[in-house]
Amino acid sequence: MRKAALAKVHALAARDANVVYIGSDPGAGTLDAMRREFPDRFFIEGISEAHILGMAAGLAMEGFVPYVNTIATFLTRRCYEQVAIDVALHHLPVRLIANGGGVVYAPLGPTHCAIEDIALMRAVPNMTVVCPADAGEMERFMDTTLDWPGPIYIRLAKGGDPKVTRPEHGFAIGRAVPLREGDDVLLVATGIATGRAVEAADRLAGQGVAVGVLHMPTVKPLDAPALCAWASRVGLIVTVEEHVRNGGLGSAVLEALSDAGELSGPVLRLALPDAFLHNYGSQDGLMARAGLTADGLVAQIEAALVRRSAPKGSGKR
Repeated sequence: MRKAALAKVHALAARDANVVYIGSDPGAGTLDAMRREFPDRFFIEGISEAHILGMAAGLAMEGFVPYVNTIATFLTRRCYEQVAIDVALHHLPVRLIANGGGVVYAPLGPTHCAIEDIALMRAVPNMTVVCPADAGEMERFMDTTLDWPGPIYIRLAKGGDPKVTRPEHGFAIGRAVPLREGDDVLLVATGIATGRAVEAADRLAGQGVAVGVLHMPTVKPLDAPALCAWASRVGLIVTVEEHVRNGGLGSAVLEALSDAGELSGPVLRLALPDAFLHNYGSQDGLMARAGLTADGLVAQIEAALVRRSAPKGSGKR
């Protein structure tokens, strides 16, 4: 996914002379081909993210379309004021390519795990928040970024994730992607959590539970009409995300349903715990601890369905 995004920056630079790339501390060789072809539009500015956002804002005011690339925690926690005031306040077309959304950088510990980045970026006025599920969707999405009028926060996984979307799905910012049909449970997911949701839905289908999967590649603006159209059909809505429960996809879904008057049943939010993650390890390992594997999702959904079907007042005292 990361390679797909950066390769598209190079391709977009070849299409439009206003595209520029700004990196802070990328790995050796990142976008070398673009550096050689367009040296005057390729900048590496070192570990100084607040400066980079100011630089990107200035370039955008001069008519350029800057693509800024660094680690997700550095693009959010470290330069939040510059994101809000320099970029979003002026509604500038700056693209924030955030490497390692969620717990990709689990081996580096809590300082590098972007567990609250969606909440931070959702709160910024004028900001669009996009979390593609796989490399193919990333490529289709990047083609839409050239002409989008305002800033975009782009949450990247590390790559190598299974492809769950297809070319015929296309991509439109703000549009949900239905991946499975089902009228018992609706799974709403974003980013790489969508792949886990699809696997869980397929397993539950084998047990006779009809599970729909609605992929939300755009968390802001959320596709509320698609969500609400499905909400009245199912008995249980479940949100799945590689993010803390507060302020992420689950919160966005609850807000959309409540605002539309469609919050008539339970919404189970499956997410990372509301805690800094001190367990160093792998991304899969930390997601497993949080119950965000296919097995974990199935178990939690099954338990929720049992609770929902139990007669009222039958619980233990």
